[in-house]
Amino acid sequence: MLCEDFSPTRRAVLGATGALFAWAFMPRFAHAASGRDPRFVTIILRGALDGLTAVPPVGDPDYEALRQQLTLRTEGENPALALDGYFALHPSLRNFQRLYRKGEAAVVHASATGYRDRSHFDGQDVLESGFATPGHVESGWLNRLLEQMPAGETINPAAGDRVSGLAIGASAPLVIRGKAPILGWAPSVLRPADGDLAPRLADLYGQTDPMLAALLAEGVETGRIASGVDIKARGGPGDPQGMEQMARGAARLIAHPEGPRVAALAFEGWDTHAQEVDRLAKLLTGLDNALAAFEQELGPVWKDTVILVATEFGRTARINGTEGTDHGTATTAFLAGGSIRGGRVIADWPGLKEAQLRDGRDLAATTDLRAVIKGLAIDHLGAGAGALDKLVFPGSDLIRPMKGLIV
Repeated sequence: MLCEDFSPTRRAVLGATGALFAWAFMPRFAHAASGRDPRFVTIILRGALDGLTAVPPVGDPDYEALRQQLTLRTEGENPALALDGYFALHPSLRNFQRLYRKGEAAVVHASATGYRDRSHFDGQDVLESGFATPGHVESGWLNRLLEQMPAGETINPAAGDRVSGLAIGASAPLVIRGKAPILGWAPSVLRPADGDLAPRLADLYGQTDPMLAALLAEGVETGRIASGVDIKARGGPGDPQGMEQMARGAARLIAHPEGPRVAALAFEGWDTHAQEVDRLAKLLTGLDNALAAFEQELGPVWKDTVILVATEFGRTARINGTEGTDHGTATTAFLAGGSIRGGRVIADWPGLKEAQLRDGRDLAATTDLRAVIKGLAIDHLGAGAGALDKLVFPGSDLIRPMKGLIV
């Protein structure tokens, strides 16, 4: 299968500056009238996660014969982690299992967007734009959701100089691009500048360009909050150390009393056509550490937090000749956070018999990811159902919000 080259070359070049790019800066927020102060984080896994390896259905009688070399077992060397008896968890996801046992994490299996073809670019477009078809790249569903939130709440301060959301990475993920103002931060990949550089630039710009001086000051303050303590590990969005670093920076910013409440990150490299066992173990370790970093850095606001982890589509249920999997349909979404009603796998399981597979090779989708997001938006953020159907996910009127996801 021809796989598109979606290497983030331009983003990597931009990220090499270590720059903080701010469309607006962090305001002082009034507390929401309800007294709640929710946080919402979306993590996009670009490349298509193999949900049958991340959360193997060990209780399905057809699982082992179908997955062959990729089979995970709950006993023996490096066993899969127990969940509910029917489903298990990849051994790299120990922090997620701990959160699951605490009731602060859940799995949504056999889920997908409405996209049914096999292009990474189109699949990511549909996932992040919120439209039913590709080609709508002007804004993302998360940014449009911010626009529709009640004005004056902590999620939407409704003022031109105030920040609603946070984009992490060298370029803002599509899911959070749009009209609502967002703050951007990217971890530095270069040696830190000399300590007197920023004050010298501030003095220079203060005399010649007040607007640039203000942006510089905002960027420096953003970096100070996001960096916190010195993190010596460096890496990109497809590297376990880079994932953790991005998560820590995001958590520190949204935990700040004056910071944004909604964030988007994108982790890359999940396209496992060959040698999936080793590659996916490394990537899932990065995701697992990122979730643990959010829990640690958010501290007391973890209890008001929801994290959604989603990918553009799944992988084939049948493995290929290079011990990997090709582009498929349904996959796994993860939910984590102190506001999640966790400790469960949410699945209308379609089964793995040949007649039950889509096109004879894919896990069939039985849960629309938009139903999950709608449920989170209504019950966690207080969004209106009408706006979700018409503006956030246009044309999704028949997709009912999933209830019972929030404590």
